Amino acid sequence: MPVEFLTDEQAAAYAAFRGAPSRTELERFFFLDDADRELIEGKRRSHNRLGFALQLTTARYLGVFLDDPTDVPAEVVDYLAEQLDIGDASVLKAYGERENTRLEHVRELRRVLEYEEFAEAEADLQTWVDARAWTTGEVPKALFDAAVGQLRERRVLLPGVTTLTRLVTSVRETANQRLWDTLYGMLSIGQRAVLDSLLTVPSGARVSELDRLRRGPMPRRLAELSRYGVDGKASLLKRHGDSRRLATLLATAVYLTTRAVDDALDLLEVLIATKLLAKAERETVKEKIKTLPRVERAGAKLATAFQVVFDTTSEQVDTDTGEVSPPKVETLTAMWERIEAVVPRAELAAAIAALFELTPPLDSDADEAWRAMLVGRFGTVRPFLKLLVKVVDFGATPEGMPVLTALKSLPDLMGRKKVGPQEIDTDLLVGSWRRLVLSAPHLEPGTVDWKAYTFCILEQFHRMLRRREVFAKNSSKWGDPRAKLLAGEAWEQAKPTVLASLNLPAGASEHLTARAALLDGTYREVAGRLPDNAQIVFDDDGRLHFAALESEPEPASLLDLRAAVNAMLPRVDLPEVLLEVFSWTGADQAFTSVTGGEARLKDLPVTIAALLVAHGCNVGYTPVIGAGDALKYGRLSHVDQTYLRLATYRAANATLIEHQAVSVIPLAQAWGGGLVASVDGMRFVVPVPSVYARPNPKYFGRRGGATWLNMINDQAAGLGGKVVAGTPRDSLYVLDVLYDRDGGKRPEMIVTDTASYSDIVFGLLTLAGFAYAPQLADLPDQKMWRIDRAADYGAFQDAARGRVDLARIERHWEDILRIIGSIHTGAVRAYDVIRMLSRDGRPTPLGDAIAHYGRIARRCTSCAWPTSPATDGRSRCRPTSRRAATRSPGRSSTAGRAGQLYQRYQDGMEDQIGALGLVLNALVLFNTRYMDAAVTQLREDGFNVRDEDVARLSPFVRHHINMLGRYSFQLPDLPGDLRPLREPDATDEE
Repeated sequence: MPVEFLTDEQAAAYAAFRGAPSRTELERFFFLDDADRELIEGKRRSHNRLGFALQLTTARYLGVFLDDPTDVPAEVVDYLAEQLDIGDASVLKAYGERENTRLEHVRELRRVLEYEEFAEAEADLQTWVDARAWTTGEVPKALFDAAVGQLRERRVLLPGVTTLTRLVTSVRETANQRLWDTLYGMLSIGQRAVLDSLLTVPSGARVSELDRLRRGPMPRRLAELSRYGVDGKASLLKRHGDSRRLATLLATAVYLTTRAVDDALDLLEVLIATKLLAKAERETVKEKIKTLPRVERAGAKLATAFQVVFDTTSEQVDTDTGEVSPPKVETLTAMWERIEAVVPRAELAAAIAALFELTPPLDSDADEAWRAMLVGRFGTVRPFLKLLVKVVDFGATPEGMPVLTALKSLPDLMGRKKVGPQEIDTDLLVGSWRRLVLSAPHLEPGTVDWKAYTFCILEQFHRMLRRREVFAKNSSKWGDPRAKLLAGEAWEQAKPTVLASLNLPAGASEHLTARAALLDGTYREVAGRLPDNAQIVFDDDGRLHFAALESEPEPASLLDLRAAVNAMLPRVDLPEVLLEVFSWTGADQAFTSVTGGEARLKDLPVTIAALLVAHGCNVGYTPVIGAGDALKYGRLSHVDQTYLRLATYRAANATLIEHQAVSVIPLAQAWGGGLVASVDGMRFVVPVPSVYARPNPKYFGRRGGATWLNMINDQAAGLGGKVVAGTPRDSLYVLDVLYDRDGGKRPEMIVTDTASYSDIVFGLLTLAGFAYAPQLADLPDQKMWRIDRAADYGAFQDAARGRVDLARIERHWEDILRIIGSIHTGAVRAYDVIRMLSRDGRPTPLGDAIAHYGRIARRCTSCAWPTSPATDGRSRCRPTSRRAATRSPGRSSTAGRAGQLYQRYQDGMEDQIGALGLVLNALVLFNTRYMDAAVTQLREDGFNVRDEDVARLSPFVRHHINMLGRYSFQLPDLPGDLRPLREPDATDEE
């Protein structure tokens, strides 16, 4: 029977070997360092040395001492024997002959390595699990896995599986009840009645008031409640107890209120950024190009005339003799005669007039032309300006307050014939706006151009809004991130929980000392290896450069293996892939009705598979409509509206991620342990008008577009993603994507390209407990940083000329903790925090402190990984290479309708991308199982299968799957759980 939330398979795998560890796990847990060898060498006989090593490393890997320490996979024994120079690993049999020896070794290891019994650490673990459950809202299985990792890290021997599952369940339920009670307690009696009334269906109506209002996020735990309230039927919500029902309604009502403001300001931002500012700039450039021939002709005439003036009125110097002669002409009349001989005076006057007409004044700036053009579009902004300040409750920081005050005064100026300079804030007239507002040619003396002033304020309002110096008080997306940060009593209450969850100290001194020692040690260690490393080069100025990493060569054995494996994959239609994966995993059970009903439709998996193909492949209903009831249009439409939504996509995706991770698929284990993940973007054109699309000619041509930021781990599973407008820098969203994953282990290392490379991002990710490894062909910033000015770092001495200011970090430590704690608990989005920590490309004092903290981790990472003797630097590139490989099947999946997103709203885009992500994960799992079966078959047939080649196979292949066209929805009987493989030398025609 399952233990609580664990399946039988998961419970059996607890504190036990699940087949042979992968090569990565062997190197991580079973490698014997110098301290291990010192302990082992004290044992006299080979079988005792090998048995002792097994006890030591098995406890490190599993978290327990096995009753029979010899009951381990042969691969583990061979790996340890090789390190200990024991030629015959079979000597291990003698280790079990004397029970006292095993027990003595266990006692010694517990004493030397300071292992604790679970009872001694149970209270601390409860506190830690409570902190994690309260701040993240993770599902029980994720909390369970995290608790196991925490116990192993602290060297606490694992308890029985039942003990730990019950602890996790109990603590999580307590955290949930505390959340509901907290929100319930915030409501007055009247507010409780109002919220309950949302579940009532008014007389003559067909739906409740809640159904009418809802059509998302807030702090992470509240977001869960709001999603539940948005998706759940009123009759279902009514059945909950008072605290849970009203807490859910409160979260949902707040969510729906803020969403309306978010949408309005999204539209305003698009209007200002793309329809006004950017459009005016583009049209100005076009006008300049049109006038360029006239400017060139006029300039050429002036240049010719001035050359004559220069040649005829200057003293002449003979370069051979040095003799100086007087000017060629001595009178103004003579000079003009020379000029008119090459350029007639009338043409010269016309050229001067043309240049005055076509070029800006000397005291102008580069923006004056498009700003002047913008003023002529006042009719575009007139309709909404008066409503804007009335409907949206804006606030501002001291820096943004002058702009907000000016914005609120604009309605009083509009439509008046004369506005004086004393009625506007002239301090806000920056650059060419001062001339356009105060000195326009058409102005009467003592007046200003209030239309130009309006656009001046709108431009600055737009900039301040994006920086959140001006914000909407009742908005989630455009609100004040500073107000969302934990502060005062709320921070003091959350602080112990956050620090326990993130393993951060309340005081910075000892922590920073340890970080300084880490950086110092890294410099010294790497400097000692530099003479043997050709990837690092110092230029004449002492600046450091990394040579671009060449692609890892593909040996003939890998090419042969890849070709054979790919040829053996069965040829199937995409719906068949989905149905087969559903049969293995039960992922289709995650698609529950939004009404909350228990009844399920017959052949529902077939309908769901058809809809996933329709949305994921972007082909619509027509290609998947069939003769059976499960594929009729009405059925497809009903299931689409009732069963498919972001919540069910995520739940189904979590099932696939879990299956890829925990199933005994040696191939997936060969790729990694699921602890390394990469984040990257896939661009999609949005050809329909949408507030959630942004222009970028490089990616979208003349249309707008959106980006799907997707996170994929080293086992090739897509852990989650986020749809964002346009093509923003990945660094603004990396943390948000990490915290909002669908499932899977929490990654320990994050790999990105250089688009996410910044000191602030390094700092925040390190504080959040992630190791960050952006891919670097060459350092974007060649400045190295040190802490100890007097230290001698050899070859790094000149390169490490910047200094990390530990005192600055320590001064801001409390605020730094508050920032990362607010992100970790979901009180504020990392995106907003990063924007808040920078102003016009320059960090604020707090942002600078976080950047200094990030420089420590940044330098440790950027120096160490290309020079590591144990790891080829190119192997770090594999996660991003694997991530890039998803684009091929991803593009193929969405090839319908030219691979474009036709949804106008973010919810629709997220639904379609949710379908795409689920289809890709199903495809990966399907390929992984069949490729693993192919590798096994090839080994049995005597094919040359090398482990290092197996680790470089990719599941992102699609040649054997029909993505577009006519589809089959028939799942054949699979007596062996899998389809028969093809022959290794088969062709596509066979």
